[in-house]
Amino acid sequence: MSESSENFDAAAELAYLREVPAADLLANHFFVLAQWAAVHLAASPADLAGGQLVIDVMAAMLDAGDERLGPNAPLYRTALAEIQQVFVRATKAARETGAAATPPSGS
Repeated sequence: MSESSENFDAAAELAYLREVPAADLLANHFFVLAQWAAVHLAASPADLAGGQLVIDVMAAMLDAGDERLGPNAPLYRTALAEIQQVFVRATKAARETGAAATPPSGS
């Protein structure tokens, strides 16, 4: 058993999840997804399929949550646009270098 699993308190985790507003928890997860997409796109070679999947999930969160995500929804849309631009640059770089990047799905 690892030290982190020994220190896990399921009751405390459930209490935390009950208390945190859904919009706040989703905001946190949204930015974790953005970081995860960036990791996929910064890999060498870039994992375009993985990055695209994460970006698509981010877009779905915004589409489904819309303004219910709170007053920071425009910030989330800006973050999505920025990671989409990173995806475009990674795709272009992979094509220019002929790198064996994982192609985006649907290609």
